Formats: sequence, structure tokens, C-alpha cells
Amino acid sequence: MGKIFEFLVNQQEIGERLDKFLASKLKEKTRSAVQKLIEENCFTINNKSNFNKNYRVHAGDLLKIVIPDPSPVDIIPQNIPLDIPYEDSDLLIVNKPQGMVVHPAVGHHSGTLVNALLFYLGDAISTINSKIRPGIVHRIDKDTSGLLIVAKNDSAQLSLAEQIKNHTFTREYEAVAHNSFKLEAGKINAPVGRDIRNRKKMCVTQKNSKSAITEYHILKNYAKFAHVRLRLHTGRTHQIRVHMAYIHHPLAGDPVYGPKHCAEGLKGQCLHAKLIGFFHPKNGKYIEIESALPNYFTEFLKHQENQSANK
Repeated sequence: MGKIFEFLVNQQEIGERLDKFLASKLKEKTRSAVQKLIEENCFTINNKSNFNKNYRVHAGDLLKIVIPDPSPVDIIPQNIPLDIPYEDSDLLIVNKPQGMVVHPAVGHHSGTLVNALLFYLGDAISTINSKIRPGIVHRIDKDTSGLLIVAKNDSAQLSLAEQIKNHTFTREYEAVAHNSFKLEAGKINAPVGRDIRNRKKMCVTQKNSKSAITEYHILKNYAKFAHVRLRLHTGRTHQIRVHMAYIHHPLAGDPVYGPKHCAEGLKGQCLHAKLIGFFHPKNGKYIEIESALPNYFTEFLKHQENQSANK
């Protein structure tokens, strides 16, 4: 059956969005977890159902919400080596290799980062997000390499998630993009949402989208490509990949948003999460961790150096 909660809207809460209202009441749940409960229609308002997250609550509204018992999940811990540049009692940072899936999903039930984390941490990992994504604060794509932060307890999870929501969590990437740039730097401010023609893809759109901002700085132009540093001001799904394609500089090797022909020597997009910065959940100290570019990335850059030198 699950846990049942009832909340009565008071005068001070009139006009609040449904997801915000419920998130303020269910403090052990993140906003995204609350929105998922709304999408799954796990509640009623005055004994009526089928409301969306944008509904504005009224004085006297009686909300009854049922949080289902977690479904049995059998994720097998696996002894997979992890590159951990930072760890303490509240969190750790993992340098994920290209090709590793972050958490189990259809077609990827083993060999994921979560399988490795469960073996390494045992029960010392936050489960506030879900049983499928324990400790995962933010994700990067399978073929994107680089830094991810993992929460060991619920308080760390909530603090880090709040920092991402408030845009105080620093995320910098490096990438190789098609075509040289005329400007040394720029900012892409274009909303990102689901592509109505292909639900597996994202796109720049005004319809059912969220604001998305990516800042870029050119490190070096080559004959056909450019080495780019990127900073996320928001964290939408596939944001960098979509934004770079939108300005006609798709990422080298990107099989979804790039040219049909794959860039030589690449098995996926040339994108590395190079730096993350955050305020520690316990002591408030700002920490910044950076990782070196992986071999696939540096080898592709060397190839571009040689190509440019031979022109």
C-alpha cells in the first residue's frame, strides 16, 4: 500500500505550484522525486485525481498522497575498479570512463557505475533518490567521460541537489566540436526540451522546455575542429550536445546530434566533465576538483594537430 500523507492548504500557501507545495511538505523527497509522484498520479486533491505539477493550490484543498513501497530491486554489486580523485565521510567524486553507464536501465543491468559503487560503499550510500540511482546527484551520458559526485548520506544528497538547483554547483567540460570558431568565447541561451519528432532526442524549442545556458571558450581552432571549454549554468539532459549542434558546432563523434559520418577514432562524443566545484554539505567549504583529459581525447587532439600541420 505504501505510506499515506494528508495536507491541508492554509492561507499562506494559496497559489503555490503543486510540486513546490508537496516538496515543502515531503522534505525527505527531492523536487524531481515529488514530480515523479505527480506524474504517476499518486495523490488526490479533494478526492479528485489527474492534476499536473503546475496546478496552483487553493485554501482548504485537502491533498492525500500515497508514496508506494519501493519495488524490489536487485542490483548486484560488482567489483569494478573506480578512479576516485576525492573522498570523505559524506561524499566521493568518481572519474567515470567513456562507455560506462551511470545507473542500471533497460539493456544495461550490470557493469554500471552504480553496480561498482554498491560493491565499494556497501550500505554507506544515500538511497533518498531511488534504489536504482543510490547516491547519484547528477549524471553524465554513457559516452561522456569525467567527474561525477556521489552522496554517501541523505543530508549530503539534499545539500548537493539544492546547490545544483540554485546554480551554485560548478561544472566545466572540455570538448572537441566540428568547425573552427570565429569568436573566442560566447554564451548560448536557448531553452531545451524533448524533440516531438523523436522522443529519445532533446532539442532547442520553446514548447514544453526549460531554460538552458551554456558558456563556451575556445582553447584552440584546428582545420576542421575546435577544442572548447564549456561551463554549464543549467543542467538539462544532453544540454551541451544540443546547444553545440544548435550553433552549428556539433561535438566530434556525437552519434545523435552530430553528422552521420563518425569522426575518425572516436566511439562516442568527445566530451569530458573536467571540473566540478561545490560547497561541502557539512562544513560549507568550497571544493574544486579537476581531472586530466583521458587518452581518447588527447589522441584525437594530437590527430588534429598533425592534420593542421600538414595543411
